[in-house]
Amino acid sequence: MDVIAMARELGKAIQQDERFIRYAKARLANDSDSALQEAIGKFNIARMELDREVNSENKDDEKVKSLNENLRKVYGDIMSSPAMVEYNTAKAELDTMVNEVNVIISKSVDGEDPETCDLHSGCTGSCSTCGGCH
Repeated sequence: MDVIAMARELGKAIQQDERFIRYAKARLANDSDSALQEAIGKFNIARMELDREVNSENKDDEKVKSLNENLRKVYGDIMSSPAMVEYNTAKAELDTMVNEVNVIISKSVDGEDPETCDLHSGCTGSCSTCGGCH
């Protein structure tokens, strides 16, 4: 079997993994959650209003402050909704798996043994401080 065919098989295996299935279900639930979609629409409008005011020639600092507070509230409502919490949790688990697969591939290309290469060497677990997996 050639490498591309094996990669396609890996893609199929990923799509059958419980982490992918959970993520796909959460994404679909978010897409069909009318209240969540309405809140996302409100967030986008609030962001545009804030951008417009910030870039206005006659910028009103009090209005900017008020618009920013509204934007943060709408964002908080979105991120604390049960559907979004589930989506973010499922996505984080899927991302962890995909990152581990990428580490194995990268380390294999560097000549390491794919069976024994360390998936987390140098990893703090926080992608925000990461310089990239290698």
